Amino acid sequence: MAETLEITTLRPAPGLTADHFVQANADIDAYLKRQPGFLWRRIVETDDGRVIDIVAYDSLPHARTGAVGITGEMADSPVHATIDHDSVDWQLTTALHHVT
Repeated sequence: MAETLEITTLRPAPGLTADHFVQANADIDAYLKRQPGFLWRRIVETDDGRVIDIVAYDSLPHARTGAVGITGEMADSPVHATIDHDSVDWQLTTALHHVT
């Protein structure tokens, strides 16, 4: 199975940290768990304070549907206020190699 990854790189909103971003994601985590094809999610912080949020799905159509809901169904999530929206880089990509 080829995983489709939703990879978002961002900076926290001014005055906030990656921890604020993580804490504000409780409702998004619950949303993701309800999505068809959802496999896993990881959020990491780089040394320079950027946040990389990676969500894995079992297919591109499932990934697209899940992603649309983050700005649609979940538009009122508190997580959106923790993001510097000018810093966001978002993409969907297919994993080329997977080792377990």
